[in-house]
Amino acid sequence: MALTDAHVQKQIRQMVAFIDQEAQEKIEEIDAKAEEEFNIEKGRLVQTQRVKIMEYYEKKEKQIEQHKKIQMSNLANQARLKVLKARDEMITDLLNEARQRLAEIAKDPARYSTLLEGLVLQGFYRLLEPKVTVRCRQQDVEMVQAAVNTNIPIYKEAVKSNIVVTIDQKRFLPSEICGGVEVYNDNGKIKVSNTLESRIELIAQQVETVRKLFR
Repeated sequence: MALTDAHVQKQIRQMVAFIDQEAQEKIEEIDAKAEEEFNIEKGRLVQTQRVKIMEYYEKKEKQIEQHKKIQMSNLANQARLKVLKARDEMITDLLNEARQRLAEIAKDPARYSTLLEGLVLQGFYRLLEPKVTVRCRQQDVEMVQAAVNTNIPIYKEAVKSNIVVTIDQKRFLPSEICGGVEVYNDNGKIKVSNTLESRIELIAQQVETVRKLFR
């Protein structure tokens, strides 16, 4: 039986409709797959960027923390240096004040003669020699002689031994020092420095030792 034009047209429309449906389904499948791949890629990129951002801020946080530690350390060191400087200045002021007071004592005959007696006797005890030489400022010779005369019997009674004392009349201590004496053994090789400056210097050395312990 021959196909009519209407029948042919119908079949053509059916074939076109089928092809259109197949094409639409294929398009939808491609769109769905593309959407899925896009979402997967988007998720991967988002995660990658999230990790990078987290790493960046973790790094920044560590840098800030390190910077904070350095600043705190610097501030602590600055504060420590200020304390040390203030302490050193105070100690220097105290030593200067002590020098001034000793200089004032040397100008007071009563107090200075008592001080000389103690310095001379200490020199005797530290040397424990039968013969000693005492050196002093030229202006102190009379006071030192009086201190020697006072201390010889005290020394003899304490150590049960005689002592011969000579005051050096040729070589005097500098007149510009605050005062005090130097006591030598017979051959002059051993010296006990009991000048007022040496007493201050001894205090300064002890202070410096304490400073080093607390630095």
